[in-house]
Amino acid sequence: MTLYDVVTLTVKIGSNAQVFESIKASGDQSGSKLLGCWYSDIGVLGQVLVLRGFESEAALVSERKRMLLEGNPFGCGECVTDVKIDSYSLFPFLPPIEPAVHGGIYEMRVYGTKLASLQHTIDAWEKALPERTQRSPLIGAMYSLEGAVPRFLNIWPYASVDERSRIRAEAVKDGIWPPKGGPAHLTTMESTICVPAPFSPLR
Repeated sequence: MTLYDVVTLTVKIGSNAQVFESIKASGDQSGSKLLGCWYSDIGVLGQVLVLRGFESEAALVSERKRMLLEGNPFGCGECVTDVKIDSYSLFPFLPPIEPAVHGGIYEMRVYGTKLASLQHTIDAWEKALPERTQRSPLIGAMYSLEGAVPRFLNIWPYASVDERSRIRAEAVKDGIWPPKGGPAHLTTMESTICVPAPFSPLR
């Protein structure tokens, strides 16, 4: 799978458990695979994020239409006050995202880039990632297919917030991250620290 979406649900206060049960019960849809479910812990609070992979572009579009027309995302619409859906394509040199247990926290980082800078960014990441992922694994990096573009999402798991800070600081100090020339092409930066739901395939 190289096509993904992230469904961000803004949920009513105190409804996380109910929302999780509904998402778990929904499971995989036709042509899609549930890969991760998290709630925001640092950043914009009150959000539940769902990552899904798709077998094809047709499957992604079909599932998007179904969700919009039903108007009841994951069967928990009564708990939801806002929905945002973003579609992504995996950086071409990366392997498909697979379920795994990493523990702790996940960081969702979204960067905007200058026009005509996306390919440069992908190339820079391909060169820099082998050394960077010796410090901590990367779940995936993918560029947005819609909305405010160009921008890309990268997902990193860590054992804790303290471990994240230590690893990132060491990578910068050692000159292996960020990718050489990468920051000059960025326009915006956004980060959310998330905690996996108990049933999340990525957790």
